This record gives sequence, structure tokens and C-alpha cells, in this order.
Amino acid sequence: MARVLFRSWEQAPAAHDDAWAGSGVARVADHVGVEHLLVTRHALVRQVLTDPHTYRPDNALDAVTPMPVSALRILAAHRFRLPPTLANNGDASHPGIRALVADALHPKRVAEQQDWLTALVRRRVAGLTAELDAGRPVDLYAGLAADLPLLVLARLVELPDAPVTAVKSFARAALELFWAPLDAARQQQLAAEVGRFHLVLREFAATGGGLAGALRAAGHPPDVVVGALFFLLVAGQETTSQFLTLLMHRLVGEPGVLAGLRDGSVAVADVVEEGLRLEPPIVTWRRVAAVDTTLGGTAVSAGTSVVLWLAGAGRDPAVVESPDEFRPGQRGSRRHLAFGAGVHRCVGDQLARMEAATVVAEAAPLLAEVRVLRAPWYPDNLTFRMPDTFLVAR
Repeated sequence: MARVLFRSWEQAPAAHDDAWAGSGVARVADHVGVEHLLVTRHALVRQVLTDPHTYRPDNALDAVTPMPVSALRILAAHRFRLPPTLANNGDASHPGIRALVADALHPKRVAEQQDWLTALVRRRVAGLTAELDAGRPVDLYAGLAADLPLLVLARLVELPDAPVTAVKSFARAALELFWAPLDAARQQQLAAEVGRFHLVLREFAATGGGLAGALRAAGHPPDVVVGALFFLLVAGQETTSQFLTLLMHRLVGEPGVLAGLRDGSVAVADVVEEGLRLEPPIVTWRRVAAVDTTLGGTAVSAGTSVVLWLAGAGRDPAVVESPDEFRPGQRGSRRHLAFGAGVHRCVGDQLARMEAATVVAEAAPLLAEVRVLRAPWYPDNLTFRMPDTFLVAR
């Protein structure tokens, strides 16, 4: 069996190379030795995502590193539960929950945030530019991207009135607790942090308005309301701040694209789509086979964990003309699976696109004039890229 460490998403591992050459499916082991089927080809990844009966989402939020009893006790003490709600929900309740979330993130409501967001980004870029003009380096993650999606999301769904730093800390802790290889001591530390904020969500789920109120009014129990808020605070903002950082870092190394943005020969929307294809914050996603089946000619037994290489699917030469080049508008650029596909396709895709387009449009002149002092660093994680800082100077 090939062993894959998913930390290095840019360089396809040997099993990934074998899958390209053959069926598009390879048997691999993850960080902690758990066996999966790794699916790389665009058509096969899409096939799994759009067949929720054969490949269920039940394992989407399972901890990659099995939690010890000590960590589980900490979570239980905080009444932590994640019932099937959104990403992990293959049951009949999913369409109704998703519809309420989709209404909160409706494209019309998203568009209403455009002017406010543009003004905010413009002020931040001006402040960063002034720092650079004074000869000081700036952190584009902390200074621009880190909290931006959270501030927008809070306006759309009326999130709990918690400090931004507390929400960001909770979201990153959750991504690490459920998707990273960990030792028992770190699991206990993260369980305590996630559990404490879960109590905040539980209180808000019982009294809050906006999306929480809509879910309650529709008859959904408290655990489901908490689960929806939990997922939104991770997928609805943390992944977008990660993408903004990844995209800005990529653009600093693409002077031709920045010049095209400046002279109008390159469209902002095309840059965003090419960024999603080449720099997705979510590298992989999981499904579990519900029945015995075959995929790409490979036998798949019921209960098999299937890892879908979303980043690899975006570089499938059968789909995109120049898989490894950043060429906005090229054939196949928009066929990426950064937002998934099927009934579980990301409901906040238009929100993420709007935020990314705003940042690209407003920050492009700054990005064209800086050099990288410290590139974003990503900790080991099965699914998420979690940049910490992005330090640049003139």
C-alpha cells in the first residue's frame, strides 16, 4: 500500500501519479495509518460527489486522528455534539436545513454587502500601502484577509456577538482537532478550546435571531441549530480567509496577471476562478461507500473511506488546457471542484467569490509592488490549508 502525507498538496504523491496513469483511484494510508481510496480524476471525483446514495457524507466531519477517551470526556463535559446537519448530513432533514442557510446567503443578500465590503477593503489596503511606503513590512493575512469573511458572514446570518479573535481561534482549533494528525495532549487542549466555544454557540442557538431563529422557527432541535452555526463558522469564513491569503500569495508571483488586471485585459472573475482551481483552501473531502460498488474499474467495499482529491481534480489534464499554469480564462478553468458538487455543493460559493473578487480588484496594485518576506506556512492537515502569516515588503 502506498502511504500518502497530505500536507504537500502542491506535489502530487506517488499514489496520485499512479492514479493519473491508471484508473484514477489508488489505495493509500493517511497520516495515522487509516486506509482510504484516493480519487484524483475530475470525472470520478464529481461522480462520487453527485451520488449521495452510493457515497454518503457520514464521515465528512469524523476526526482524522481517533480521539482518546480523555478528549471525548472534555467534549462531553461541554455538551459537544455534531448531529447530521449540513456537510455530514445524508438524511431527509438536509434539504430543509440547507434551504434556510441558502436563504441567509442568497446572492441578492450577498450583493447588498458589496459596497460596504469594498469600502472596508479599500481602507485596509490604503493603510497597508501607507505602512509599506514608510518602509515597514506588512502581514497581508492579519491585515487584510483573516477576519474579512467573518465580518461579512456576521452581517448576513447575525452571528453571536463574540470577539473576532475568539471566533478565529475556535475555527482554527476545530479544523485542527478534526482534520489533523495529533497526539493525545494536543487533542485534549483543542477539545477544551472547541468545547468552550461550543457552549457559546449553544446559548446563541437558543436565543439568537437571524439564521438561528429561522432554524428554530422551522422546528429544528437545538443540536441542529448549533451544528449549522458550527459549520458556518468553519466553512463559511475560515476557508475563505485562507483562500484570500493563498490567492494573494499566488498573484505576487504572477506579474503578467497583475499587469493584465491593471490594463483591463484580464478579468477579475477569471482570476478568482483560476485561483480556486489552483489554490483551493480545501484540498480533499471524504465520503464513505454505502454499498459494494466499483469506481474507475476499482472494487469498492461498503464502509470504505473515499478521499476525493479536489485540488488534484482541478489539475486534471482531461479538463483544463494548461493544468499547472495560472492562466485566467483558459479552457476548463471554471470546471474546478473547489466548492464540491451535487446536493452538498458549498452553499456560500457566491459569497466567497464576491469577497475574493473585491480583494483582487482592490489589492492588485499593492500586490504588484511587493516582494515576499515570509510565505504562508501550512500545518499538516488532511483537508484544509491553514496559512498563518503572509509577510511582504516593498
